[in-house]
Amino acid sequence: MAINNIRIGFGYDVHAFCEGSEIVIGGLKIPFRNSLKAHSDGDVLLHAICDALLGAAALGDIGIHFPDNDPHFKGISSLILLEKTIELISIQNYTIGNIDATIVAEEPKISPHYLTIRQNIAKVCQVDISAISIKATTNEKIGFVGRQEGIAAMATTLLFKKSL
Repeated sequence: MAINNIRIGFGYDVHAFCEGSEIVIGGLKIPFRNSLKAHSDGDVLLHAICDALLGAAALGDIGIHFPDNDPHFKGISSLILLEKTIELISIQNYTIGNIDATIVAEEPKISPHYLTIRQNIAKVCQVDISAISIKATTNEKIGFVGRQEGIAAMATTLLFKKSL
């Protein structure tokens, strides 16, 4: 198999908390005492996944394709951004092998929502749920996440070139 047939990507995103009553993680609205400050819906997990996918395909990052100064993307669901990202990598003839992501947050607890989040991502990415791994951890009260000022997420992905 040629080296260009397999690609690995990494993505990272962070959003600060702001006034609100829910956050969106993996396309799921989770009741919480804050929201996430962002131009879109602030889905830090899906933003990290989009960056990992775009990076693996050498297509830049989420800011290039969905800039935060474009009114078209104001308040947009990040599930739509993920869908558009999948279209971009498909044009390059790539398919997803797997996605592995970690959410870093002191609160809210993400683990009760793993299955729904995985289902949301698998559906949009058109892959089996077994190709989607979601984990969460705290920052042990260290740094901005530890002080509960925001949430971070990291994602890695493996892409395969489709046979022509």
